[in-house]
Amino acid sequence: MDNKVLRSCLLILGVILLMGVTFFSGFAVGALIPNNSFRQAFGISQSPSTPATPVPTALPGETPIPTPVFQAQSPEELEELFLPFWESWDLLHKNYVDQPLDDLALMRGAIQGMLAATGDQHTSYMNPEQFTQANAEMSGEEYTGIGAWVNTSGEYVEIVSPMKGSPAEKAGIRAKDLVIAIDGEDMIGVPGDLALQKILGPAGEAVTLTIRRGDELLDITIVREMIQVPAVDYQMLEGDIAYIALYTFNELATAQVREALRDLLAQNPKGLIFDLRNNGGGLLITAIEITSEFISDGIVMYEEYGDGTRESYRPQPGGLATEIPLVILINEGTASASEITAGAIQDYGRGTIIGVTSYGKGSVQNWIPLRTEAGGVRITIARWLTPNGNQINEVGLTPDIEVPFTQEDLDADRDPQLDAAIDFFN
Repeated sequence: MDNKVLRSCLLILGVILLMGVTFFSGFAVGALIPNNSFRQAFGISQSPSTPATPVPTALPGETPIPTPVFQAQSPEELEELFLPFWESWDLLHKNYVDQPLDDLALMRGAIQGMLAATGDQHTSYMNPEQFTQANAEMSGEEYTGIGAWVNTSGEYVEIVSPMKGSPAEKAGIRAKDLVIAIDGEDMIGVPGDLALQKILGPAGEAVTLTIRRGDELLDITIVREMIQVPAVDYQMLEGDIAYIALYTFNELATAQVREALRDLLAQNPKGLIFDLRNNGGGLLITAIEITSEFISDGIVMYEEYGDGTRESYRPQPGGLATEIPLVILINEGTASASEITAGAIQDYGRGTIIGVTSYGKGSVQNWIPLRTEAGGVRITIARWLTPNGNQINEVGLTPDIEVPFTQEDLDADRDPQLDAAIDFFN
C-alpha cells in the first residue's frame, strides 16, 4: 500500500470509529437479514435462525468482563478495518432516497460520531462556525447570541451559566437548564452542536427556548444581541469590603483582575469577596495566573493523564492578594477553571467558600484546529485534581458555608450568598 493510501486510511481511522456510532442502529437491524451487506461487512455469516456465539458476560455479583480493545497494528490491518466504512459509504450513495448527498456533511458527521464514541461528553467536534465562536468567547471578542455558556455534548444543550448582564440572564435562564425545544421544534435526537446553531442567530431576532428545569417546563423568549463576553466587575462595598466578580477565564481576565486588585487594595479593604458564581470557566493558563494572585506557594492543581502520570502547576510569583482575608462565592454555575481556583483556595485554607455545590467539571481539553478545514476538535487530554488530590468531576466543590439562593430570593432582588460573605467580615 503506497504512502498516499496509508495517509488516507490514517485520516479516516477516527472517522470509521465515529461512523460506527452513526451506523450502529442500522447495523443492528440489518444483521437480522440473511446475507445482508452489513452482515458480510462485519463477518456475520450465520442465518437468523442460527444461534450466535454467546458473548461472555459476568454473572450477577461478579466483576464485569471488559470489552476487548482493538487497534490496527499494521497498514494492512488498518486498510481491512476501514472496509466496512467504505462499503457503508458506497451503499449510502447508491441507495439513499434523497440524492445527491452532501459529502462534506457526511464527513463532519463521521468525525463527530468518532469523538462521541469515546464516551466523554467533553471530547467533541466543532464545525467552522462553532470553532470561530468558541475562540471568540475565549479571546473576549464579540459574537451574536443569547449570552450563555453551554455544554453541547449531552442529550440536550445544557446551560452551564448565563453571562452577566446577557439577554439569557435577563430572561431568567439558569445553570443546569436543559433546552429541549427551540422555536417549538423538538430537540430530541438533534446533536447538541446543531441545536446550538438554532439558538445562535442575528442580533435583534427572538428565539424561544423550551427549558426543562427539574420537573418544570418553561418557554422563555430571548432577543439575541451582540454579546461582548464580560470578564470582570468590581467595587468597594460598605464596611470597607472589596468585591470582584469574575465571569470568565478568557485571555483578558488576568489583566483585568490585576487592575481591579490594584485599585481596590489601594483603598485598604479589610477583606475581599471574589465572586465566581455562574463562571463557566475558560483557559487553564488563565486559571493558574488568577489563582496565583491569592496563593504564593505550593501547588495550584495537578493534571493527571491516562497513564496515571501527573503534572503539577505551581503559582506564579508576584500575587497581589496573598494576605488579605478572602471569601469565594460559588454556585451550580461555577465550573471548570473557576473550580480550579476555588479548589486550590479551599484546600490551602486560604479563604472561605460560601454558596452551593459547584458544577463539577474536572477535566482538561485541548482545542485543536484541523489543518484541512476551518473547524476543530476538542479532546480531553487529562483530569485535574485539587492540591489535596481531590477529583471533582461530576461531583463539584462543597462550600465551607452552604447558603442557598432561591427563586424567591431572585424575585425579591435579594442575594443571601453575597450577604453571608459580607457578614463573614463583620
